[in-house]
Amino acid sequence: MKLLKSLLLIASHLATLAIGIALGVYALPIVIAPEAPTQQEIQSGLPAAQWTATFRRDLKDSDALHWGEGAVSISPQAISLLGRLAPGPDYKLYLSPEFVETEADFMRLKPKMLRVGDVKTFNNFIVPVPQGVDPAKFNTVIVWCETFSEFITAAKYR
Repeated sequence: MKLLKSLLLIASHLATLAIGIALGVYALPIVIAPEAPTQQEIQSGLPAAQWTATFRRDLKDSDALHWGEGAVSISPQAISLLGRLAPGPDYKLYLSPEFVETEADFMRLKPKMLRVGDVKTFNNFIVPVPQGVDPAKFNTVIVWCETFSEFITAAKYR
């Protein structure tokens, strides 16, 4: 009886610890996220956009915890989203020569992709395109969680 009680006590503490870590991993990026760009800031860059696309929730590897939705604008200077992403850690923005919507396809094509930069906000974002990068050489923009190798969303713009 004493052994069973000790095992239950240890199990309950380990479960509480695991839940706390999981909540921390999910909540920390939200807490430390910088101020998201406003709709006006996003729209001010729209005249320079050469392409537009849409992030959708219904992609193959998007799910309840990994998704994006909204209008994406691509210019030689910046890539912006007027929309939302599921919160998470370590999001990166990639340009790809092919449309992907699964983690397996992302990993297969990653050597051909270009990492544009970090996505640090979840309601709207603006990511500067590094000098010398030509978005015309690609056709898809992807948000990827680098830490957990999770596909978040993608949109084909050409």
